[in-house]
Amino acid sequence: MAESFESIYRRACERKGGEAVLEAMLQPPLSKAQIASIPDDRFLAEMTKKVFQSGFVWRVIEQKWPDFETVFFGFDVDKVLLMPDEMLEQKASDKRIVRNYKKVMTVRENAIMIKDVAREHGSFGNFVTGFDANNITQLWTFLKKRGARLGGNTGPYMLRALGIDTFLFSRDVEDYLRKNDIIDGGLTSQKSLNAANTAFAQWQQQSGRSLQEISAIVAFSWGTNTRVA
Repeated sequence: MAESFESIYRRACERKGGEAVLEAMLQPPLSKAQIASIPDDRFLAEMTKKVFQSGFVWRVIEQKWPDFETVFFGFDVDKVLLMPDEMLEQKASDKRIVRNYKKVMTVRENAIMIKDVAREHGSFGNFVTGFDANNITQLWTFLKKRGARLGGNTGPYMLRALGIDTFLFSRDVEDYLRKNDIIDGGLTSQKSLNAANTAFAQWQQQSGRSLQEISAIVAFSWGTNTRVA
């Protein structure tokens, strides 16, 4: 059984200099109403940013991001869907962005996914609101299976960047989960995802806090805290 949230919280307070200091380090996620109002183009934009940042220097992508917005028509889903292969090939050689053909192709592939979901749910944001602490890793799995290059930490980090409530497998969180025998084996195996999801759902029931806050508190109670939690 997972360690109680109270034990984790108290240890985090001790390591960070007290309850007030710890609380000041936490940030709440968006509400479901706010998530539902996120336009589809912002989902596509953040998916693209995280795909390009994966395995690359994040700072470079941030510096070039205004040009990414221009090159891909503000990530308007309908406009992206009209882009033929020839146009995508041209954009893959555009010096204003990072020239990576395979990653450029994911822009249209993820636009297709977003459009398909929006047809059924009204918007991608509406679809995302159907996931909570009890099944958030199912959303991770959906992004991995239906999206392009959104597996591993890419999908979850995309969600977090948009303010959507999720925990993350940061280095410290992963180490905590392994050292406390909550997960073993492959980090993104279905067994590990289910076990981690169960633990975080239990901690939410105990604390009433968001997954985002719990994830940070777990990391602050453990390890070096050198990465986002």
